[in-house]
Amino acid sequence: MTWQAFDDEIARWRDGGQTAVLWWRDDDAVDLSPALDRLLALRQETEVPLALAVVPAAATPALAARLSDEAEIDILQHGYAHTNHAPDSDKKSELGPHRPAMQVLGELGTGRLALERLFAGRALAVLVPPWNRVAPGLVPTLPEIGFVGLSTFGDRRRAEPVRGLLQVNAHVDLIDWKGGRGFVGEERALADLVRALAAARNSREPVGILSHHLAMDGRGWDFLRSLMGRARMTSGVELRTARKIFASREARL
Repeated sequence: MTWQAFDDEIARWRDGGQTAVLWWRDDDAVDLSPALDRLLALRQETEVPLALAVVPAAATPALAARLSDEAEIDILQHGYAHTNHAPDSDKKSELGPHRPAMQVLGELGTGRLALERLFAGRALAVLVPPWNRVAPGLVPTLPEIGFVGLSTFGDRRRAEPVRGLLQVNAHVDLIDWKGGRGFVGEERALADLVRALAAARNSREPVGILSHHLAMDGRGWDFLRSLMGRARMTSGVELRTARKIFASREARL
């Protein structure tokens, strides 16, 4: 897959009188680091809004202070402590069915309060489950404890899995977690992006680009810079903030 395929797909959007919506989510933020500095520098360079998924139990006041002047960064809740509670026989999960639901929900509520104290109104009531996994039985209870949004990975089944909860996922992961944990490669990243965009012409779901600043290699950073720069300059593409994406639900807070 090449950049031309991306351009051709966006041309299909324009020909249909539509605008493709992209958004950028970065996971696992907890504290200051050179990788965070690199992420913020890239965001400023490309002028693309960023949704930063922060782990509440580990988030530091130094992180909040560093982000205080970053108006184009929204804060999402990345679980509670990003701790695996699944047995070795299962895939990693913090919000899986392995513990009592009330215990999990209690931690999520504590995490929400922690992010509100650190980031005030910039912390959106949007849950990003660690490892992008959440027990189906927990999802209906998320609006009851104040969540208005959910973001995992891959094509969503419904825009609202339950009433009052809007799901908007990420679709393009830049890291090959099973193949050495380096950049997935330009061809695969573009193929995933074009496929997601083609599907979104019908589903209308914003297409999410997923980065992990603490795990990115140089090739991944270079691709991310190229993608955001190209998208920003391409007619028919809107780079939307998480706040705007979840705005209709956020108004209920």
